[in-house]
Amino acid sequence: MDSKHEAINKKLWNERVNAHVDSDFYNMKGFLNGETSLQEIELRLLGDIAGKSLLHLQCHFGQDTISLARMGASCTGVDLSNKAIEKANELTKQTKANAQFLCCNVYDIENHLKQPFDIVFTTYGTIGWLPDINEWARLVAKYLKPGGKLVFVEFHPVVWMFDEALEKVKYCYFNSEPIIETESATYADENAQINLESVGWNHSIGEVTTALLNAGLTIDHLQEYDYSPYDIFGPSTENEPRRFRPKKHGNMLPLVYSITAKK
Repeated sequence: MDSKHEAINKKLWNERVNAHVDSDFYNMKGFLNGETSLQEIELRLLGDIAGKSLLHLQCHFGQDTISLARMGASCTGVDLSNKAIEKANELTKQTKANAQFLCCNVYDIENHLKQPFDIVFTTYGTIGWLPDINEWARLVAKYLKPGGKLVFVEFHPVVWMFDEALEKVKYCYFNSEPIIETESATYADENAQINLESVGWNHSIGEVTTALLNAGLTIDHLQEYDYSPYDIFGPSTENEPRRFRPKKHGNMLPLVYSITAKK
């Protein structure tokens, strides 16, 4: 990753941490009282993870990592933001979770971590911050034990083609160039006073699956969903619990997809 792009995104995510921790979106009170931050999609794909070792890439401030540890896994979370990792370590002490955290760029993980894991886990708004999906897939494969499993859930690349109101196609479906925007507020708190640049990349499903296959993994699950478990795509309807669909499009757009793959 270009060092300038990395610095821009690290600054953004450092600035977001306090707003996210205090937001209703992340429900810190419920989390500290034992509620999981994980969603139905990934819970179904994970199954029983008790006794498993798990690497969580781009873990933010650790709620999902700690939720995974509460399920019996031994977890290691990795994130670019030092402020997020500081908060993750604080939460680990509060919850007494079997989790540890590393602050580094995903692409630099080999300088910090040696052992392989039973599960590599990464979900919701992660790979869009990474320019080279082939290198990401190589690292996923490297950090899986033989027989190990990738559990990956992500917002659908079709969604990122649109403007924020999901009205006009604004960006290319394919990874053609960096997408540079000025972030206003944040998805977790629309009133947060955050106005910083971000740099992202759109990765088509074909690009992602080909990268995983080229890295030597076997894809055993690929599914698309017409809903999001998070209410982040403008005015939405929630006809079923935690299944949000934009009012304008209903179930006409894919909002999320999931992949599991084995080594």
